[in-house]
Amino acid sequence: MPNTTRDTSMRILPVRGDCILVELADLGEALALFDALKTSPIEGITEIIPAARTLLVSFDPYTVSDEALVDAITALAGGERKAASGALVEIPVRYNGEDLAEVAGILGMSAADVIRLHGESDYVAAFTGFAPGFAYLSGGDPRLAVPRRKSPRTQVPAGAVGLAGEFSGIYPKTSPGGWQLIGTTPLAMFDIDRTPASLLQPGSRIKFRDMAKDAAYEIKASVKAAAAKAIVSPEADTASIEILSIGLPILFQDLGRAGQAGQGISVSGAADRASFKAANRLVGNPANTTALEITLGGLSFRMRGQSVMALTGATMQISITGADGSKISGLHHTAIALDDGDVVSLGTPESGMRSYLALRGGFDIAPVLASTATDTLAQIGPAAPVAGDVIGVQAAATGSLVAAEEPAFAMPSATETIVLDVVMGPRTDWFSNSAVESFLTQEWSVTPQSSRVGIRLSGDALERSNHSELPSEATVRGALQVPASGQPVLFLADHPLTGGYPVIANVAGHHLDLAGQIPVGAKIRFNAVSRFAPRFIPGKCP
Repeated sequence: MPNTTRDTSMRILPVRGDCILVELADLGEALALFDALKTSPIEGITEIIPAARTLLVSFDPYTVSDEALVDAITALAGGERKAASGALVEIPVRYNGEDLAEVAGILGMSAADVIRLHGESDYVAAFTGFAPGFAYLSGGDPRLAVPRRKSPRTQVPAGAVGLAGEFSGIYPKTSPGGWQLIGTTPLAMFDIDRTPASLLQPGSRIKFRDMAKDAAYEIKASVKAAAAKAIVSPEADTASIEILSIGLPILFQDLGRAGQAGQGISVSGAADRASFKAANRLVGNPANTTALEITLGGLSFRMRGQSVMALTGATMQISITGADGSKISGLHHTAIALDDGDVVSLGTPESGMRSYLALRGGFDIAPVLASTATDTLAQIGPAAPVAGDVIGVQAAATGSLVAAEEPAFAMPSATETIVLDVVMGPRTDWFSNSAVESFLTQEWSVTPQSSRVGIRLSGDALERSNHSELPSEATVRGALQVPASGQPVLFLADHPLTGGYPVIANVAGHHLDLAGQIPVGAKIRFNAVSRFAPRFIPGKCP
């Protein structure tokens, strides 16, 4: 008799105090547990992000303890995966991909056979990641398993249909990529004007149709990008600000898009949430009211009407010139009354990286996918304001003003070494002992190639002990991912939802906002507050 025993064992890998990574034997086991957790929800879980063989489980530690959560997950593990019951989506394809002939050669078959097997396969959207609208499609004919390209392309067109490993996928927008391209589709994988925005959701069933054989699929649909909404000038009788000049791009932000991982969308939002909330608190706004995130100062605007502003985060000079020509200096972390015609000019930061400008009532900006956050990686969110724009301010909030308050932490400067607490894991064991020691003892330099996506660090390269290709798995804000170069990248607010490089550690929750303020040129040293302690859960007997 054939051996039908399934490996239902799993490992619980540390991420930080409010999330764990559950590692299972394969995609089937991961999706079976994902199904079980959706069918029998565990109180306290706030989000689950499935991937190739893992589940990233985020939870509220005030509702459920880590130990109780693991016990509850263990009780649900080992079940059978449910048959896909999602909507059937037919994808028309022109099999004209640049790599079609090469794929056929690698697999030892003709291009026609590749096309036939791809069309005969019953695919299911297993999980999403990489970019909004990008779904990893499982269930393909095993004869189509092919490695990624050795040299990824710097630009893959939107709508490209590819193969990589056991998966097929469709690029939702033009982006770099290393999948083997076998065709193109005219369907839009991601459209912010559609509900839901992602055409493929986890559980969707997919059939590919060859457009060369069926004229019914010669459609004229075009791939639509996640275009940003334009700023609409306010009515004449409402308060507003007129942007006079900017330095680096300024962005609208709130606390982000929680709960949209199923569409491949990460949370994004303010890089320093404590400072963002403080700005709103000072002017009496609810915590999630839209504010402006200003990188490295340089903003100048004119007040139209009257309002109250607050500036928090990176410390800098605030100069206010009245309509009568009088000049005063504004105070940081203080509610400041503005009159009609006042011109506010911000200097360059003395410390910190990002400032938050809140006006009482908040900016009158239309949300994009239920949030006004600007995700620079996914290119989702309101258009960035430019000189000449007039931005409306909503009716005054009902909350009380706070005259002034102390910042949550001291802003870091480019001349100091900042110590960040980290939780070791989930992939610390992919690195040599000497690499782990080097990670924790050396001072890392913050390079100019840093952004809201992540801080690129420079130092002695970290040597891996495991050189396997890591199947895609979810990442979090504060993850320290180590690519092939051995130079870590500290993920910030606009990090990718999933990644394919090992994460050696994660910044502890209490230092995430500090990480979002570290300027270029500063040094970082990591302090482990929790060692790498994976837990092995034996499988259940069949």
